[in-house]
Parts: sequence; structure tokens; C-alpha cells
Amino acid sequence: MNDSAVTCVINDSVALITLNRPDTKNRLDAEGMASLLGHLQATAADDDVRVVVITGTGTTFCAGADLAGAVAATKGGFASGGTQALVDVLSAMLDHPKPIIGKIQGHVAGGGNGLVAACDIAVSTSEAKYAFSEVRLGLAPAVIASVCIPRMNPRDAAELLLTGERVSAERVLRAGLITAVAQADALDAVVANYVTALCSGGPLALTATKELLRRVPTLSRDEAFAWTSQLSAELFTSAEARLGMTAFLTKQLPPWHPQTTND
Repeated sequence: MNDSAVTCVINDSVALITLNRPDTKNRLDAEGMASLLGHLQATAADDDVRVVVITGTGTTFCAGADLAGAVAATKGGFASGGTQALVDVLSAMLDHPKPIIGKIQGHVAGGGNGLVAACDIAVSTSEAKYAFSEVRLGLAPAVIASVCIPRMNPRDAAELLLTGERVSAERVLRAGLITAVAQADALDAVVANYVTALCSGGPLALTATKELLRRVPTLSRDEAFAWTSQLSAELFTSAEARLGMTAFLTKQLPPWHPQTTND
């Protein structure tokens, strides 16, 4: 699936989704969000995809909402349906059965922070600057708060969301928004290492672990133990787990491991 707003290329079980409107700083307009959602849905259903990487073209990863469309109240702008479109994209990322890595190659502002937070792992170039710029526009980071605040340390979230200050990648790393920072010339290598690490895990095991990360924080202790004990029993008897445990006991690599699949 390829189009002008967002592209998707699948290679060696990795889907690379690229925000491809550098002339607009990859703003979240109607076309872009619809295309991004389509690619997320397609990769979720594709059994050949093990990991999804989301990045952008140009010096900006994502500058947030399409402000021109919002002011004009054009169809699909944030003044008329854009917020729901963003909810749909973020929900598709959070519910995606495959791990999602954010390869943050450039600056991030406004709603772009929501895309970063919705990734399971986010690696940023050290040159990138981040801003929750909504308050300085008379807005609030409302929708993205649902994904950003759970990622961030409370004091950091309060400071960054309330002030709208433009800060460094290292600052949002300390805040908990991203996973790692890399120099521009090392970004590809760091992301590739994460891809290899993720592909070393069983596909169904990764999906189950993503569900654990989503659900356990929402459950009481008793509910969490009840659900996780049932899930654990199901996984121990799964075909994938039998292959994985047998490989471990016989000192071999499981069939899904990158070194096995590339032989």
C-alpha cells in the first residue's frame, strides 16, 4: 500500500510506515490520518508482518493538527471530525497486535506527540525538538493526553503540557515520552537493534505481552491475577510455546528467531 500522504513498505517481516508530506511538516490532515489508519489496519491483519516502524520524511516527524483546515472548518479538519480521526489512529496503534517502533527522525509538536506516545518503543534523533504547543494556540492537548500522560512522569507532564515549551529529545526522554535518543547517523542502527530484539520473541507471545501492558494497569489486583493466570495457562499449552521451550531445552533457536528465518 503506497500513496502520497503516507507510504508503507514491507521488507523481511518489518512494515515501514512513513509520514510523507514534508512540505506540510507531516501535519495530521484528513488524508494523512485516513491513510495512516489504513496502513495500521492492513499490517495488523498481515501475518507476514512481525514489527511495524513508523517514521517521517523531512526535518519534522509530525507537526500535529492541520491548523489551516481547522481554522477554515473544512471537511476533515480538526474542527469537523479531525479529533475522532486522531482517536481512531491512536486506538489502532494501541490495539495493534504487532509491536510498533517510532523512528522519530525530526521535530514533534502538538498531536505528533500522541503518535510518539502510542508507539511501544520510540527512538528519537538527538536533534529533534518537542513541544506540546496547544496551550500557546488557545487549545489543550486533549486527545493525546490519553496516551501521553500514562507514559510520562506526572511532574514532567504538568510542566511540558502546561508551558508548551519547546524542549530537547533528552528532556522528553527523562519525562518518559520516548525510549531512547540516538545521534542522527546512528538512528537506523538503534532501530534495527530493537527490530531484531522484537523479532526474537514469539509472534503470539508479543501480542499477548502487548495486551498485558494495556490491560493490567486497568485491573484491580484480584482481577489482574485471575486474568493473567488464565492467560499464562493458555500460553504454556500453545504450539508456539512448545516450540520455544523445546528449542531452549535443546539449545537451538526457535523457528521465528531472525537467525533461523534468515538461514
